[in-house]
Amino acid sequence: MPSSPLPLNGLRAFESAARHLNLRAAAEELKVTPSAVSHQIRGIEATLGVTLFLRANKRLSLTNDGRALLPGLSEGFGRIERAVADLYNNQEQGVLTVSMVSTFAMRWFMPRLPRFQQRFPDIEIRISTTQRAVKFEREDIDAAIRHGDGDWADMQCDRLFDVETTPVCSPDLMNAEVPLSGPEDLHNHILIHASARGDDWAQWFAHSGTAYKKPARELTFETTNVALAAAIKGLGVAIADRHIVEEDVEAGRLVVPFEFTHPHPDSYFLVCPLSQAQKPKMTRFRTWLLSEVTRTIPKVSPEQRP
Repeated sequence: MPSSPLPLNGLRAFESAARHLNLRAAAEELKVTPSAVSHQIRGIEATLGVTLFLRANKRLSLTNDGRALLPGLSEGFGRIERAVADLYNNQEQGVLTVSMVSTFAMRWFMPRLPRFQQRFPDIEIRISTTQRAVKFEREDIDAAIRHGDGDWADMQCDRLFDVETTPVCSPDLMNAEVPLSGPEDLHNHILIHASARGDDWAQWFAHSGTAYKKPARELTFETTNVALAAAIKGLGVAIADRHIVEEDVEAGRLVVPFEFTHPHPDSYFLVCPLSQAQKPKMTRFRTWLLSEVTRTIPKVSPEQRP
């Protein structure tokens, strides 16, 4: 064995020249000059103390040592190329795990997911639903969709849309004998709360200019997703982001009794570590998600909001 490490570029130059038996063809393959290939090969020969090529009449032929060395190097460089290709393909396709709260997943993301699958069939989206903050350094999570102010250190944050809350109820409840024509009528209905968003009703009433009075009956569930399911069943009036319930409203499962919404200070963001942001899978997902937002949610400036 040689006392000093063998230069990889020299071995690559020999392997290419040995396959082509031509310095110029090897130089074109390696994107260097023929003289550079020749210099690297001579360096390998000097390090190994052997002659790898016979040079006669500007033609190359392999010595016995050269023929012995070539198969192993070709196999080794082939494995390297396949490993790099597999790594790149894994970044470009395969599994992408995205964390989001269950309400967003079920009511906004899932109806749009078929379009992503049709466009990128080689990427498998896995959804992890949780309310807690993701620890990217400890969990096998590629990205998360969360609402907040977008101020997360060392993260790529892409704003999706603002949170705007509004009451919603079933069509049957809207047409019931108890009126629901103004915010004050809500005090005569069962209000449905989500403990994860405990301030939404109070903030909405304050924005509407109507004093919030605790109704005679209330229902409280852990998540907005369950609260909306209760509202669809006609159990009372829930409150949720207007973008999240648009599929339910379009399908006639829910109605929005009032025209105005409460512009929450938070927005929904796609969040991922800066170290992952430029990976092909992540770039494809981000581009698609932002295009879905642009396609389905009109941009409304703050002064245009009710």
